[in-house]
Amino acid sequence: MLKWKYKPVDSNEVPRERFLKRKSRGVLEAYLNQLGEQGWEFINIDFTDGIGISFVGVAKRERKDKQQGSKKFL
Repeated sequence: MLKWKYKPVDSNEVPRERFLKRKSRGVLEAYLNQLGEQGWEFINIDFTDGIGISFVGVAKRERKDKQQGSKKFL
């Protein structure tokens, strides 16, 4: 059975351009491609109200280790 890791992702984590307060499309694309290179795949994304491109989402990737999750919530 496959095990998954989950990562909450917020567009506020994307670095902003030097003197601009908003994120450019190119910077956002580079950030998302970097997550993809690390094996993360978005399973949910919700766009939020804001200036420019704003979103929150959840990404997942396969766990490489055999250990169970460190925290149990149920």
